[in-house]
Amino acid sequence: MLDKVKLALLISTEDFDDELEDLIGAAFIDLNIGDVDPDVTVIETTDPAIIRAVCSYCGYQFELMHGTLQRSEAFKKSYDEQKAQLSMATNYTVW
Repeated sequence: MLDKVKLALLISTEDFDDELEDLIGAAFIDLNIGDVDPDVTVIETTDPAIIRAVCSYCGYQFELMHGTLQRSEAFKKSYDEQKAQLSMATNYTVW
């Protein structure tokens, strides 16, 4: 997952790997809090919707700390929409 997040954020250095790993973990927790099934939010996932949501979450948090507020807000808006869709989709929730 780390490689996918780094690619999405255009990061080629290893300087931020620990921070990004923490953000990936936080993204999974945030999705679970939003009623996304913990069985689909696993680090080994190949599900494009989950991967995209994690990348968006990491983008918004990373840009908030190291980038621009405008980029952070764009990533957050994207993440919030993805999280809302996942939390309403039958195959991503436990009802």
